[in-house]
Amino acid sequence: MSAVGPVAGSAEVLARISELIADLKPDDVQLLKGLHRIHHEFGYIPKEAMPLLAAQFKTTPAIVFGTIDFYSELRQKPPAENVVGWCSGPACLLKGSLGIRRALEATLGCAMNEASADGKYELQLVQCDGTCQLAPLIRSEGRYLGPLSTSEAIKFARRLMGEPEMREPPAVVPDAAAAEASE
Repeated sequence: MSAVGPVAGSAEVLARISELIADLKPDDVQLLKGLHRIHHEFGYIPKEAMPLLAAQFKTTPAIVFGTIDFYSELRQKPPAENVVGWCSGPACLLKGSLGIRRALEATLGCAMNEASADGKYELQLVQCDGTCQLAPLIRSEGRYLGPLSTSEAIKFARRLMGEPEMREPPAVVPDAAAAEASE
């Protein structure tokens, strides 16, 4: 018997979650499969899914939550409008990705794995997937961007935010009279 109380949430969400996991057997592998199905459908695991999953897999909501929390690619909140993945792999770190992370956090106005106050931007920690030839890199809208410098990452973030491209200031040409006076 599972320690599951009544399930709250919209009838449509609950019905869809039930459909997604109905054919799965109560074991750990199937729990992960169910979590992936729900995540793919909603873009995150709604809190309403916890008791349904616990009942289906004959476990507790705490075990379900622990499984979700363990896997960084499973989110528990709806994603921001624009999600930028920051690679935390060794190759990216060795090539300066920490500076890119700090620049993106400052430019987008959000901390790692948090959304900006307006919910438009999120910087997400992603694990290395072997695309080290592009290090340091970020991911956005299914694309890999790299190798990046900190200034390129800032330009990317500004474009994402719809800000106009910033131009370099014009070179200062010394006044001929001032140059002669200093000689």
